[in-house]
Amino acid sequence: MDMDVGSSKKRVRDSQKSRAAILDAAEEVFAQNGFAGARIETIAKASGYNTGLIFRYFGDKLGLYSEVLKRSDSEVSELMVNAFTPLFTDEAAASDADHFRAFLKGMIVTLFDYLLDHPSLVRILTWEMAGGWEMLAKTASQFPTENSERFVAFFHKAWTTGFLRSNFAFKIQFSLVMQICHVYLAYLPLYQMLLPGEDPAATGSMAQAREHLVNFIVAGMMTEPEIAEETT
Repeated sequence: MDMDVGSSKKRVRDSQKSRAAILDAAEEVFAQNGFAGARIETIAKASGYNTGLIFRYFGDKLGLYSEVLKRSDSEVSELMVNAFTPLFTDEAAASDADHFRAFLKGMIVTLFDYLLDHPSLVRILTWEMAGGWEMLAKTASQFPTENSERFVAFFHKAWTTGFLRSNFAFKIQFSLVMQICHVYLAYLPLYQMLLPGEDPAATGSMAQAREHLVNFIVAGMMTEPEIAEETT
């Protein structure tokens, strides 16, 4: 009996290891070639596992692509929820300008740093953007929405309190934060051409860029303190 349990646990560990290796390889191949240019055979070779196992785990190429995106979405959601759950449970958080400003800054930093640490995702999103988000549209229904809805509701509450400049679609306002971070990082090669004597990708330059984006986004989204006070 103990041997059966041990064998079962080993199979689970082996399955988790092989799935992770396939997802890692797939992320790199999709980043390099986009969805259309990626080949299951290439992913199999890069992962060290055969195509049969890939089809067994993920069904087809779209299923594999969806799991790559869902893994990143899950990681981002976990980071965001862990960082900001205290604010969601504090009824006064969206009614206090300093709390909301700290929330917005923290959200920008979290998303920027995640994308900076995951350049393959930046490239995949760039491929998606170039293709009109066609493949993401085919998988979007598989993504959980409860966490993003909490952030959207938080934005709405901040608007009613007078901290946001606009009541323009809160879901888009929330989404734009990640999109601005993504576009900056996707354009790094262009910035390197525009600034040949500098290195925009250097650690110090990236920290400066992050600070600039934080200030840029916060100033664009939030009202001035005196305006917020008059509104409330």
